[in-house]
Amino acid sequence: MITVHSLTKSYRGFTAVNDVSFVARPGRVTGFLGPNGAGKSTTMRIMVGLTDATSGSATILGRHFADLPNPGREVGVLLDASAQHAGRTGREILAIAQRTMGLPVSRVDDMLDLVSLTERESQRRVKNYSLGMRQRLGIATALIGDPEVLILDEPANGLDPAGIRWMRDLLRGYANKGGTVLLSSHLLHEIEVIADDLVMIGNGRVVAEGTKAELLSAAGTVVRTPSSAALAQALRNAGIVVTQGTDGTLRTDAPADRVGEIALDARVPLTELRSADNAGLEEMFLELTADSQREGAAA
Repeated sequence: MITVHSLTKSYRGFTAVNDVSFVARPGRVTGFLGPNGAGKSTTMRIMVGLTDATSGSATILGRHFADLPNPGREVGVLLDASAQHAGRTGREILAIAQRTMGLPVSRVDDMLDLVSLTERESQRRVKNYSLGMRQRLGIATALIGDPEVLILDEPANGLDPAGIRWMRDLLRGYANKGGTVLLSSHLLHEIEVIADDLVMIGNGRVVAEGTKAELLSAAGTVVRTPSSAALAQALRNAGIVVTQGTDGTLRTDAPADRVGEIALDARVPLTELRSADNAGLEEMFLELTADSQREGAAA
């Protein structure tokens, strides 16, 4: 289990992480989402001892990372696939990890097979690897110690569609065997497919947290009609809060069937009526983090 409690990190008056708390549980994939600069990477760096917290704590398996006797055997970490010694071969990097952790030599070949790096590719220097190959090598290094916990920052970056599918299956299988996975990614569809739980962060703060099903089901109802004003008034008369979407739709937290009944009674024609969760994770993400997105701020 990963436990983050009231975590705060400030740099010369700027607060990158502001009172962040959440838990990533065994047997589940936790998606850690937020726009660029929201504080995801800083939080992950604090978890693994690369950055000191200003206040609060982050523990893995009940301990701070620095207190784990053999961290690679308990926590697999991939924060930057390009932060590998460019002059070493892929096999050499895995061999160093194997020796450092006191693992059998056979683990190197096991990991190369697992991430589908061929013998010829393993003998190439990392500076000649594509980004996708570096990601595979980074995942192999994270998994070589057979850890209980995985902390991965953008592991699908640079992978082709087949590689993304492979990674998804790999992480899902890892969690199904009882492992804890904390996964940060900009590929919202992939997070939506694989994650059990979601933690969304914006401007250094947690803006939403819960199971994927809970968060998506709470999105409400989206309705479209040529008589928006009339329907909005009918909904308000029924005590339902209505907001106007930028795309001409109305959004409410009432169930879709209730909205349909009110529209029928008001004799308002509908051209669209659906649960907002059908729009998926992307719409919810953009709405919850609107004030911390670079493009939104520019607009």
